[in-house]
Amino acid sequence: MKHLDCTLRDGGYYNNWNFSEALIAQYITAMQAAGIQTIELGLRSLKNSSFSGACAYTTDAFLKTLELPASMTIGVMVNGSELVGKRSYQQVLELLFPNPASESPVDLVRIACHVHEFAEALPAASWLKERGYDVGFNLMQIANCSESEIKALAKLANNYPLDVLYFADSMGSMSPDEAAQIIQWLRSEWSGALGIHTHDNLGLALSNTLRAMDEGVTWVDSTVTGMGRGPGNARTEELAIEIAARTAKPANLIPLMTLLREHFKPMQIKYGWGTNPYYYLAGKYGIHPTYIQEMLGDSRFGEEDILAVIEYLRNEGGKKFSVHTLDAARHFYRGAPTGQWAPQALFADQDVLLLGTGPGVAAHRQALEHFIREHKPVVMALNTQSSIAAELIDVRVACHPVRLLADCEAHIELPQPLITPYSMLPIDVQGALANKNVLDFGLNVQPDNFTFENTHCTIPTSLVVAYAMAAASSGKAKRILMAGFDGYPGEDPRNADTNKLLRQYQDTPSSTPLLCLTPTRYDIDCQSIYGPLK
Repeated sequence: MKHLDCTLRDGGYYNNWNFSEALIAQYITAMQAAGIQTIELGLRSLKNSSFSGACAYTTDAFLKTLELPASMTIGVMVNGSELVGKRSYQQVLELLFPNPASESPVDLVRIACHVHEFAEALPAASWLKERGYDVGFNLMQIANCSESEIKALAKLANNYPLDVLYFADSMGSMSPDEAAQIIQWLRSEWSGALGIHTHDNLGLALSNTLRAMDEGVTWVDSTVTGMGRGPGNARTEELAIEIAARTAKPANLIPLMTLLREHFKPMQIKYGWGTNPYYYLAGKYGIHPTYIQEMLGDSRFGEEDILAVIEYLRNEGGKKFSVHTLDAARHFYRGAPTGQWAPQALFADQDVLLLGTGPGVAAHRQALEHFIREHKPVVMALNTQSSIAAELIDVRVACHPVRLLADCEAHIELPQPLITPYSMLPIDVQGALANKNVLDFGLNVQPDNFTFENTHCTIPTSLVVAYAMAAASSGKAKRILMAGFDGYPGEDPRNADTNKLLRQYQDTPSSTPLLCLTPTRYDIDCQSIYGPLK
């Protein structure tokens, strides 16, 4: 059984392969103590368009600066896409591996290939073997292939001197039974060593790895804390325990646990790898995990946005990551943002009390209700906020299709008219709101931009607070009084994102003055609902 840890290669997708020398040294020590004798220390690549750390290239010169135990097998990975481009694979390999294995710290070269690259990249195995390297090929996205296609790939591999043929659960969508089925198909045409690389979208990375071992796979991958693109991989600390139990060879996990505490757990908090419901859905629907990783790292995507994109990719296909596809998926609204309703009829020269969804509304309900009865502002509630007496709310506002669909039954029951970009919503959302009194105010999303037109607006995000403020400004409101905009606790990055949005709004000509009446962490003017207002 060969347990291969590829943390510094797969984990580099989060920190641009920029691991410190101290971490790498401690990592090597921890791997040796845990009984892991094969480590993949990074990529070998010719691509250099922005800064990446040493493990993006893992050159012989860099490796020779490390204290590498003679007993360990040292590996690097090459992306197959670099072997099937304009340059011949020989030219690329001569640049990547200028030294034979006898003069290099590298023992093992793995080549990661999509199915369509496999046949063209396979001759690289012969080139590398002639220079003394062990060679593995990793087949990606094989779960999308039929039985006949998988068997054909395995048969093709027989023509080349591979030391191991891996398959990767690239989308994290396999069950243990599905992994076992693929192993059986590969084994029918391939008699050499088999390996598996699992992803944890469904929380099955370890289960799939153990099932693969039961089915005769002899090479298994993992990473420390599962660090890897998207939801991550099987966790080294868990797989090492399982292998030690199966082989009856004790493993010293103390250095590994120290490595986790000092380096990897803080990095995990910073970068946030590991499965979650979004990655689970991506695995379930065969969506490339980079879509989720990109959205989670982009403050423009709220919960509703991510779910809407997942639904789009589920229907349109998202097996291959594309920035253009992600951009297209963000366009939740159809047609030109014309709208049919002009907010001036409701808001002109009026104070508008905007009720947010924070706890400040319920905490100060009596004071807010007294204020509404005495001063008679136009009361606009976000989404289904219902902490204030229903008869005191004049209108509701909602704009995100996913949130609208989730709340449609509540909106039908609530008595207030609903401001929403109705004519631009998906057909299924329009149908769900067919019996609702809607005020159709058009919406256009454009980064870093607020504009206020008669029957539509442009806002930088589909957040409902931006849409509500824009509706008030289009309606020539006198002031926007805010309640229930408490902000998020601690150092939550959403506070900074919301502050940026509020500053952009307030810096826009013809925006309406903002005044918060309940506690807030945001950088807006604030007075107390309990005192006299200026």
